[in-house]
Amino acid sequence: MNDSSEFIVIFITASSQDEADVLTDLLIGEKVAACVNTAPVNSVFSWKGAIERTGEIQLFVKTKRSLFEKVERLIKNHHSYEVPEIIALPIVAGSESYLDWMSETTA
Repeated sequence: MNDSSEFIVIFITASSQDEADVLTDLLIGEKVAACVNTAPVNSVFSWKGAIERTGEIQLFVKTKRSLFEKVERLIKNHHSYEVPEIIALPIVAGSESYLDWMSETTA
């Protein structure tokens, strides 16, 4: 039985579906994520003194808390943004069978 506090969801935005696909393949290939979902989003943010509006691809990365630093390093090394979004939220509860699968599929 896995403790749900061992797991997190990391939010990452990518500039395009192509970039999201590359990042997703790296995360899964390096076994630092069990699953990555992607979805188009509209983002509004302040950057260098200006309000920016742009379409991005949101990545929802399901992984272990202990792998956050590896995910962060991989994203920073392969992302097109100067300051990519890399935000982790805890998983407070989850299906035991899904958490078991997450544990089995990550490094």
